[in-house]
Amino acid sequence: MRVFVTGATGFVGSAIVRELLAAGHRVLGMARSEAGATALAAAGAEVHRGDLTDPDSLRRGALGADGVIHTGFIHDFTRFKENCEIDRAAIGALGNALAGSDRPLIVTSGIGLFPGGRVVTEDIAIASSPGHSPRAASEQAAEALMAQGLQVSIMRLPPSVHDAGDHGFVPILINLARETGVSGFAGDGSQRWPAVHRRDAARLYRLVLERGVAGRWHAVAEDGVPFRRIAAAIGRRLNVPVAARGADHFGWFAHFAALDCPAASTLTRETFGWQPGETGLLADMDAHYFGD
Repeated sequence: MRVFVTGATGFVGSAIVRELLAAGHRVLGMARSEAGATALAAAGAEVHRGDLTDPDSLRRGALGADGVIHTGFIHDFTRFKENCEIDRAAIGALGNALAGSDRPLIVTSGIGLFPGGRVVTEDIAIASSPGHSPRAASEQAAEALMAQGLQVSIMRLPPSVHDAGDHGFVPILINLARETGVSGFAGDGSQRWPAVHRRDAARLYRLVLERGVAGRWHAVAEDGVPFRRIAAAIGRRLNVPVAARGADHFGWFAHFAALDCPAASTLTRETFGWQPGETGLLADMDAHYFGD
């Protein structure tokens, strides 16, 4: 298959590109910058110059592909709601290009957009979860395309997609502990973060693409790592105290630090025969997250 991948130079997208190429697929990767284009070409992918804010570039990329994997997102949390709406429009543009065909589209979403307090399973639709985050715009756009008869899958990623080179939630906590001298946890630290190694996630994207089974899928290897264990691992490696801290300690990250969003992937594993085999989060932190 010739697969159009947005976010192809990102942390997750670049792993998907490698997975697809290794499996014999051709990849058309979207690049916004010259550096991104160079990296994609070096990896063996075709380059499509485009931008998430340019619907025409998205449509052009999708029109020439046998399937689309959308992992691109603008990670600027100071403009989070605006960027979520940009993603809604981007998904609409991709769907417009695929309309009238059975070519698959995989849209990326997140486990953490659901209200806490219950285990999130694949059968739970975003429409049934009031009080969700602005990030729900992606799933809403995908569900609208499903209703039109397009072959769309929603891939929900956990709060921690980990591996060397991660710039996400766990590195934010590590940097915060370095700056403040305390590895903090919110509340009593019992809140749970699902996790997956990015190579396991990339393999699942490929399986969903190849099988062409539409639906909601969970790239979840660990259903919920207690936040306090993550904080304890950081404290041990940085030799700083581990303690409960209030919202002021976490600043803009306070909402994410308080997330309790355990998730199951039973249906996903049964449907695709997906069995995560890479290192778990805490072991991966020890191996790759402290610069030694």
